[in-house]
Amino acid sequence: MFTGLIENVGMLAGARDVPDGRVLSVQTTTAGELRLGESVAVNGVCLTVTGVAGDAFTADVGPETLRVTTLGQAAAGDPLNLERAMRGDARFGGHFVQGHVDGVGTVADVRAEGDAHWLTIAFPAAAAALLVAKGAVAVDGISLTVAALREGQFDVMIVPFTWQHTNLAVRRRGDSVNLEFDMVGKYVARAAELSGLTRER
Repeated sequence: MFTGLIENVGMLAGARDVPDGRVLSVQTTTAGELRLGESVAVNGVCLTVTGVAGDAFTADVGPETLRVTTLGQAAAGDPLNLERAMRGDARFGGHFVQGHVDGVGTVADVRAEGDAHWLTIAFPAAAAALLVAKGAVAVDGISLTVAALREGQFDVMIVPFTWQHTNLAVRRRGDSVNLEFDMVGKYVARAAELSGLTRER
């Protein structure tokens, strides 16, 4: 479980394709604090640390994760949002983020307003029932608030601190981003579906 509060921006040092997926090598200043088997959210995707050497750790990415996230497109040098699993004895900020990506969105627009920035994200039609205005959404693992919601798109405002301490500053129109919708909303939608209620499309 994560909070969506990014601890560190690492860099993809390398990626190696293997028969059953892909092995990522992620360079980060916090590598020395990681332990084998520990969970780390990488651009919002929960991965397991399989090795630590110097200032980098390795993680395996399975075929299904490659299909439903952006990690299959990641290239050496790409900045990666990193968050270790939340501690039970720490303050809980952000929102409940599982690291289970629901789909990939597309950056439709990036615009500045003063020192802040707006991002417009296009999302898959099947996710419409999982988004609400002023609700929570994780974009590349970052806990954000849906500021505006339209058919097929939502807006989020990025405050200067988040802009400076995540990889959002390098996002451009057309870029793909990992999306994870609010866990509570997903359970409500599933319960409604099982009850025979129809989701709005």
